[in-house]
Amino acid sequence: MASVAFLPILAAAQEERPQIMPGERKPTSKKDPSPRAIALLQLTANGKASLVPIAILIDGKFWDAGAYRADPVPMALDSGVVYEAERTGTSKGLFTVSSALHSNSPNAPTPWLGTGKWAPAGAAEPETSKKAEPAPVGIDNSDGPPRLTKNPQAVNPPPAKTAPAPTTPDSKSDSGDEPPRLKKPEAPSKPESKPPDTAANDSKPEGAKLPESDSGASQASRPRLRRGPAAEYVPEDDIPGYSRPGVKPSTTTTTQAATIGPIQYFPAISDAGGPTPRPYTFEWLTGEEDQRRQQMLALAKERLHAYLVAQAKARITPKPATAKPPRAAKAVEPVIENPQMIAYDLWGNNVPVILLAADAHQPPASGAASGSVDPTLQYSILLIAYPDLYNNLHTLYVGITDKYHLDITPRLELIDAVDADGDGRGELLFRKISDAGAGWILYRATADKLWKVYDSLNPE
Repeated sequence: MASVAFLPILAAAQEERPQIMPGERKPTSKKDPSPRAIALLQLTANGKASLVPIAILIDGKFWDAGAYRADPVPMALDSGVVYEAERTGTSKGLFTVSSALHSNSPNAPTPWLGTGKWAPAGAAEPETSKKAEPAPVGIDNSDGPPRLTKNPQAVNPPPAKTAPAPTTPDSKSDSGDEPPRLKKPEAPSKPESKPPDTAANDSKPEGAKLPESDSGASQASRPRLRRGPAAEYVPEDDIPGYSRPGVKPSTTTTTQAATIGPIQYFPAISDAGGPTPRPYTFEWLTGEEDQRRQQMLALAKERLHAYLVAQAKARITPKPATAKPPRAAKAVEPVIENPQMIAYDLWGNNVPVILLAADAHQPPASGAASGSVDPTLQYSILLIAYPDLYNNLHTLYVGITDKYHLDITPRLELIDAVDADGDGRGELLFRKISDAGAGWILYRATADKLWKVYDSLNPE
């Protein structure tokens, strides 16, 4: 009887157990010790590419990739590190870092840039290997079965005096018939009066050697990103405002800024043991995209109206001189401009995470007091939502701000979706603009809201 009495209690406990919601992170026991770096690839119209380091994941925590193990070159910009540029999770090419450039301005928003070789996806690699000979030396190429033959030069050796034997400075020229003898090379002696900096530049061209970036750790224990062969060095004159550490900046590079043209931005990943990228593109059904666009625009207008009402209540206005209060102005619907909507399948379950970015302004209302509404003031709107089980939009983030309130709500400009932590699910990478400056921020979309993963302006 005692066991029967507890059955309703157990059943109730099972019913209250929470279900797994979209975007919930599953615990994993596998720990990948390899670091994972996130960067932004900048590709100009003339094919020049550069890399902006953003963050690096070490032991489950994100660090500033522009400062992590920088002595003085950050580890994320070591020569030979390979980054895979992506667009919505699809690979667009590989970028191999050749050198790191530092900004000549002390307060630059991007202190470090990486230069190197850009290889778009699908591009033919240059042919560097030699072609095989029609028949290897020593094999008779006749119609019969292959037979090993002697080397023709061994059967009929060339005359002995066709090519003089190389001589060393301390060797003597022998005119007799004594066969040549191999000599063991002597160890090179160290220069006595040569400065260290000139001795280091003898083996490489001037300006081609970069400082070591070891941060006190040995090369065996130093974390390694995805690496490849060293790329050809790109001169610092190609990047206006940047130069190699220890090199005096050139004064002729500032005139090249106007000739760069439009720039494309791609998130890039470097991970020696990371997963294969997967696309985050969401495929809409026929007519579904237009329906969602109308719902997102209606929600954006509703949130913008609430924002304007809150700003009007917080505004201090002088009291009218007359005893009779003025007639309340009729509310005017805000004007939304340049709406852009994109959807990602971040969780891999065919549930779209929808982002709407737009600009807006408030037209002056008829009968409103002078100065109560500024029609030239522009508002920035970012709305993120996803459809729930009942096909209604569930809001994850609403960001509405203007130039006077960037300290409260920063402006976020979407870069793309990227797998920042290597778990196969996508995060959202934004460019963050606040009163403290410009930086980068990573968000993870869950079933309830956006969780901040990394913020370059406010690192934890």
